[in-house]
Amino acid sequence: MITKWKYRAKRRRWRHPRAILAAGLIGVSGIGLVLSRTPDPPKHQDNICAIFEARRGWFREAVAVEARWGTPAHVQLAIIKQESGFRNDAQPPRRTLLGFIPWSRPSTAYGYPQAMDDTWDWYMEQTGNRGAHRDDFGDATDFIGWYTDMSHRRLKIAKSDTYRQYLAYHEGHGGFSRGSYEKKPWLKIVAAQVDTLSKRYAAQLRQCRETLQNAWQWWPFS
Repeated sequence: MITKWKYRAKRRRWRHPRAILAAGLIGVSGIGLVLSRTPDPPKHQDNICAIFEARRGWFREAVAVEARWGTPAHVQLAIIKQESGFRNDAQPPRRTLLGFIPWSRPSTAYGYPQAMDDTWDWYMEQTGNRGAHRDDFGDATDFIGWYTDMSHRRLKIAKSDTYRQYLAYHEGHGGFSRGSYEKKPWLKIVAAQVDTLSKRYAAQLRQCRETLQNAWQWWPFS
């Protein structure tokens, strides 16, 4: 999440015009680097405690989604791990033309949740979260909470049932209702892997949740 910083700039006297020019160029280039930098994914992605220790803001946001939509944090993160590997700018690889010319992408999936344009627009319309971005972790987890809540209400899938929730997430509600995943053995294997990771995350989070809960109020930055 974007945090507003308050600071007081210190005034310094420069005795030579070249020093002022150099400082200006360094300042502009530094701002460019900050604005263009893509956050690195967490290093220890198989441990939810390590993820939340490295990204305290993510813990706050995941807990907020639990409160709003009822989707457990371990389910949220297991889906994001599978979809994007916690990369905020993840996209499907481009197709190639003639075997080597970069061409179009197979879908508009983007960001942490790999949500497609139409589905994301639907989410913003339904929730009123018009300024949401798929490369923002808080918005991505809220999207997953909203979608899994829809799957619960429409398909009667428990929000803690990561296996079936992931199948509905991947295939869409219509596809899940038609049993489209039955013709995709590979997808059922992936869903089982996501479910296994979710259960591991749940066990890990039971060991560190209280510590994170006590510490989060003293750590305002993600």
